[in-house]
Amino acid sequence: MEYIYASLLLHSAKKEINEDNLKNVLSAAGITVDEVRLKAVVAALKEVNIDEVLKNATAMPVAVAAAPAQAAAPAEKKEEKKEEEEKKGPSEEEIGGGLASLFG
Repeated sequence: MEYIYASLLLHSAKKEINEDNLKNVLSAAGITVDEVRLKAVVAALKEVNIDEVLKNATAMPVAVAAAPAQAAAPAEKKEEKKEEEEKKGPSEEEIGGGLASLFG
């Protein structure tokens, strides 16, 4: 993940994402650089339009943020149901249990 963060930092600084620049950023952050991973990330990112990926990634959390709100709706219904049950009073089983304890 550090390699991607370093790549994004280079992109943000409008620097070329190459092995030397990426290695310098990672080393400055105190990360031991794995040459194989370094080469793989640089090679993979050559074919990626980072601006386009960032634009699409920014729009995605909005859709994801709506999902928890929809998931909360059933929980709210459960709470409403519990409140309705509490308003009705104790159930017959609870009343029977209370009476049994009187005659224990």
